[in-house]
Amino acid sequence: MGPIGHFVRSRLRRRIFVWFTSGMIFTAVLVSAVLMLVTRVQEPEWSRSLQRGQAWVGQQFARDWHNPALRDAFAGRTAADLDLNLQLLDPGGGVLFQVGEPCGRFAVEAPVLRDALVLGTVRGCSRHAHPSSAWRWPLGLLAVIGVLWVASGRVARRLAHPLDELAETVKRIGNGDLTARTKLSFAEPDEIGVVADAVNDMAVRIEKQMADQRELLATVSHELRTPLARVRIISEIAREGGATVKTFDDLDREVVEMDALVGDLLASSKVEFGVLAIRDLSLRDVVTRAAERGSIAAQKVLVEGPADALRADPTLLQRALANLFDNAAKHGGGVDQIRASITDSAARFEVLDRGSGFQPGEIEQLFQKFRRSGADGSEGLGLGLALVKKIAVAHGGRVWAANREGGGAVIGFEVKV
Repeated sequence: MGPIGHFVRSRLRRRIFVWFTSGMIFTAVLVSAVLMLVTRVQEPEWSRSLQRGQAWVGQQFARDWHNPALRDAFAGRTAADLDLNLQLLDPGGGVLFQVGEPCGRFAVEAPVLRDALVLGTVRGCSRHAHPSSAWRWPLGLLAVIGVLWVASGRVARRLAHPLDELAETVKRIGNGDLTARTKLSFAEPDEIGVVADAVNDMAVRIEKQMADQRELLATVSHELRTPLARVRIISEIAREGGATVKTFDDLDREVVEMDALVGDLLASSKVEFGVLAIRDLSLRDVVTRAAERGSIAAQKVLVEGPADALRADPTLLQRALANLFDNAAKHGGGVDQIRASITDSAARFEVLDRGSGFQPGEIEQLFQKFRRSGADGSEGLGLGLALVKKIAVAHGGRVWAANREGGGAVIGFEVKV
């Protein structure tokens, strides 16, 4: 289980157990204190009421005390009506008459007086208060304490178990097991369930991101081997036959291909980790600079509308436009026109070509990662348009593609301004 799991299972459960038990003990003490306070406040009134009751009982028995027949008959009726054990005692404590069993410590006594002269004592107690049942109170108290003790333990385990499972899941994810998921539901309990759902969502995203990165790394590693092998062949040919202008052109072409591949990889990583360098930019400057870098004639650049200011990451915008230019060169016969404009909420960029356009169903898969066109026999890693989509989405925008009237295609994206 590891130190985290042991900590949750042992120390946390003990702490919850202690808190719960302490709360119950504090509640019991508080209730007892309140009852004692109420008893002390009401004790004088209760005492006076008891004294008046004792005096009334003594007066009733005093009327016929010297007539044993009437006295004993009245005592029998009183004991039957009130369900009492009753004893009549003489001044010396001798029993004159008894109904039921003798009373123990829980008896109530009432003196029988006539003109301040003590005639005897009436002693009564409930017929259900037997001395042998006194042990039931401590036993009942112990039973209640035991039940509360067990309930405290079950509550502690119930609260600690979800945390235990959650901690174990997080530990497995930290150790590299990205398939680990917690089985806690949203409502069990509510707060921990929310955290469990967040951990599961995090694990899903991490697993997907790691899988994408491994796939990307494997694909890039494979694609880099092709231009590197060509560079090696060109270098060997140059050694044997001497370097020519074509040799350097071939080397430049392979270096540009590797540079573009590395640029796509770096831009993709930048978007994945959310490290966008947002700055104030000029729409015209962004498009003009991208066209110059792509060796596209200025006559093909059309900036529409008077608005010119936007906020975006300049490096990522340049990469997105460069990928659109590269896609047009490989699959559309070159860039026919570049259109850019700014609306109230977004800056739009479109690249138009005069190629063969899109086949039915091709647009839906156009922006998927590692997708190769293949229709015209061109090569590529398939990151270009997928990266354009990621850059647009990272800026709060979207991408689109369509066939042009008269032939060709248009691919564009927008970013929030």
